[in-house]
Amino acid sequence: MNQAGVSPGSPPIRVLLADDESLVRSGFKVLLDLEDDITVVGEATNGAEAVERARALRPDVVLMDIRMPKVDGIQAAGEIARTPGLQQTRVLILTTYETDEYVFDALQAGASGFLLKDAGPAELLHAVRVIAAGDALLAPRITRRLIAQVTATRRAAQAGHDRLAVLTQREREVLALVGQGLSNDEIGARLFLSPATARTHVSRAMGKLGARDRAQLVVIAYQTGLVSP
Repeated sequence: MNQAGVSPGSPPIRVLLADDESLVRSGFKVLLDLEDDITVVGEATNGAEAVERARALRPDVVLMDIRMPKVDGIQAAGEIARTPGLQQTRVLILTTYETDEYVFDALQAGASGFLLKDAGPAELLHAVRVIAAGDALLAPRITRRLIAQVTATRRAAQAGHDRLAVLTQREREVLALVGQGLSNDEIGARLFLSPATARTHVSRAMGKLGARDRAQLVVIAYQTGLVSP
């Protein structure tokens, strides 16, 4: 994926940390606050508090643990996605490999992506910047493998081809490449389109399919069988 960030002079990316472990929150806060273009505006110890604080603070990114008391990260992501005025707030789910198989549900609920909890500092900072820029980020180490594992058991129940009927042939081609993790630049190069035209096709596919962002397009591509595991 392309490197993402903010332009010089832009306001810093405002991040809300949601994790029930204080040491984890403290570590993330120290790391994020060291960056000139990122600032931590609040913390939450459970999903219910995360929703409440998101509504009050309107952060750009919520860094959300998937497993928390009272309300878990999945439910919290869904509530944030449904809250009027928080359309621009992106939820980045933190997960642990092989134990958190509910990542798929989090993406459907409205999360913009997920990242392994043991990701390195550079990977975490990159993820926050990519999410804040309006793109989706699914941890490269587990993206296709995890989504494929979860969706494979559900695909039979999905009316995949009917769902894609609203798309043009070009939009289907673009959706398939989004599902493979390609950026707009890469899609443009593959289909001999300009990056701007590729972005337009991606946006139209999102609108027609009711997808919140690219993360949900990836899920749909697998869910409908457009991309094979």
